Amino acid sequence: MRAGLDPAVASVGSVFVSRWDTAVAGRVPAELRDRLGIAEAALAYRAYRELLDSPRWGRLANEGARPQRLLWASTSSKNPDAPDVLYVRALAAPFTINTMPEKTLHAFADHGQVGDLMTADGGDAEHTLAEFTAAGVNPQDLAEQLQRDGAQTFDTSWHSLLESIASKHAQLSTTGG
Repeated sequence: MRAGLDPAVASVGSVFVSRWDTAVAGRVPAELRDRLGIAEAALAYRAYRELLDSPRWGRLANEGARPQRLLWASTSSKNPDAPDVLYVRALAAPFTINTMPEKTLHAFADHGQVGDLMTADGGDAEHTLAEFTAAGVNPQDLAEQLQRDGAQTFDTSWHSLLESIASKHAQLSTTGG
């Protein structure tokens, strides 16, 4: 564009879905189990679609920019009582990617079906969040905690990787490999 850079950059924005539900599993009534992650994903999808429908994005797209896609991560059900394809069915939506683990992929291939796609307006997500708030869960506070925990997990993994590389480098340096 103006800076002479290629605007066609492929990228994703990750939403770790089941972490929401795991975080509140023992704190909410049974009827709310496995619904918070989907509601949060629906709100993220609504904001995403609003951006794609905006005049600002239209101008960028006319210049060749590619939209960042939403990537649904952590989409295996951690609740043994929930359907093993729960998040796959609920998160089916245009312009998204689902990084389901192999076990979930095989389960979906075996007995999963895509029904209605996620709606661009967020569906009943606001109502669902209100139910969680009434049950004593503050979604904003939980979001901040999950973000801190996630950053720490990635930081720990990064440092572990660096240590592994340094160790392997030292090993190869001493053996002449």
